[in-house]
Amino acid sequence: MAKETNLVRRVSVKSANQNIQNFKSGDTVNVFVKIKEGEKERIQLYKGLVTKIQGSGAAKAFTVRKMSAGVGVERTFPFASPALDKVEVVNVGKVRRAKLYYLRSLTGKAAKIESELVGSTKATAAAAE
Repeated sequence: MAKETNLVRRVSVKSANQNIQNFKSGDTVNVFVKIKEGEKERIQLYKGLVTKIQGSGAAKAFTVRKMSAGVGVERTFPFASPALDKVEVVNVGKVRRAKLYYLRSLTGKAAKIESELVGSTKATAAAAE
């Protein structure tokens, strides 16, 4: 029995994708997704708000919500997915919840989250001086 748990642990502990920045619920992110069309492969941008981060280990995933033609669209991405090219943080949101389900019922300005624009380290260092 002990051998099985070690095997499961070794399989489930996968090296983290180095192109994924640290982010939390409430942040606006750019998710670059690899799309395979026939023999060709391209990268598509999916920009939205992180509504939740769930799971742990190899099963860890995050959900991103965006508005598309006035309709809310949510998509869940596993952290260990080979389809993820990279994830960039655009805005850091100020929220007091881990799961932002309440945003589903809000529209317009009410659905906005107070945030700070994330810039390059040079720009923030220059602003501090």
